[in-house]
Amino acid sequence: MQRRYFLGLGLGALVTGCGVSGPVVMPPDTTLYVVRHGDRLKEDLSEDGKQRARDLVTALEGEPLDFIFSPSIQRNLDTAAPLSQARGLPISRRAQENPTARILRDAQGQSAIWVGNKNNIRKIWEDLSLLEPAPLEYGDLHVVRSDAFGVVTVERRRFGMP
Repeated sequence: MQRRYFLGLGLGALVTGCGVSGPVVMPPDTTLYVVRHGDRLKEDLSEDGKQRARDLVTALEGEPLDFIFSPSIQRNLDTAAPLSQARGLPISRRAQENPTARILRDAQGQSAIWVGNKNNIRKIWEDLSLLEPAPLEYGDLHVVRSDAFGVVTVERRRFGMP
């Protein structure tokens, strides 16, 4: 089941005025896919996590993708690796702290994925003043889009194992 959430500009301004530490403005015509690394066992991906990383390739089939961003944490890189190989795109490493502004500057007007961790995904949501729950569970894949007028929508998806 797919649900879409719309964040109007006026609501974004209202939320910003209420003390949310954002805002980072998402450039028009930009798409950001946000996913948490695959399931893990201690610090590394579990077998389920490795399968989920492969399932991410299928989940994004047919979707435009210009950049793959990830912090330099091995489980994140391992999650992004099958997608990188399938798309022939390098994994661009970004600092895990406060990644939002740099990701959106680099991906302006294009499509990118952030393969992150709970804390930096929460930070992206906070920076963009997004009200809906962030994609913090294994298998969550959220698509954050800004249209030509800068209106941001969030589409929630699931992928991989149940």
